[in-house]
Amino acid sequence: MSISAKEIKDLRDKTGAGFMDCKKALEDSNGDFEKAFDFLRKKGLATAAKRSGREASEGVVELYSHGDGRVGVMVEVNCETDFVARSAKFREFAHEIALQIAALSPQYVTVDEIPEKVLEKELEIARARALEEGKPENILDRITEGRLEKFKDEVVLLRQAYIRDDKLSIEEYLHGNIASIGENIVIRRFARWELGEQSN
Repeated sequence: MSISAKEIKDLRDKTGAGFMDCKKALEDSNGDFEKAFDFLRKKGLATAAKRSGREASEGVVELYSHGDGRVGVMVEVNCETDFVARSAKFREFAHEIALQIAALSPQYVTVDEIPEKVLEKELEIARARALEEGKPENILDRITEGRLEKFKDEVVLLRQAYIRDDKLSIEEYLHGNIASIGENIVIRRFARWELGEQSN
């Protein structure tokens, strides 16, 4: 079957994968956009996993100011080489991450960064809420765990849904960029300030 240039371009725009990869994914899935998209996402995750051990000490500190200076974000995104750090694609990725942080106010980059005390407190709150709602004792643990996972989805940057495409998590968006740029990329750290908020 023949795949149009527009279909390939649409898939490239959505996944960040190379032209030939998109063409092949569409051909292999008989033009089914969703199947091709899922295939490329899985491929991106596999490629990212291979590169994740590589040293990433170059990069950029992206600064973003939103809402007439009401919200400010600073995020450090690292890559392996200075050449990639200066590329438009890498800079665009860093900017998108800054936008994500401004919009959805994550508190941590990864789940591992959440202090044990915070997780214990959230479990306690989730359990108390479930009891108050009269949930049966035999499913309390499942409900509590489910609510804890939802909390992680909200506060952990890599687990948040990407603001431009809620079918993608930020982790999947990161892996797609690792696959298309061809280097390990690490979102190292960030800070977010909002006018008038109290510092911890």
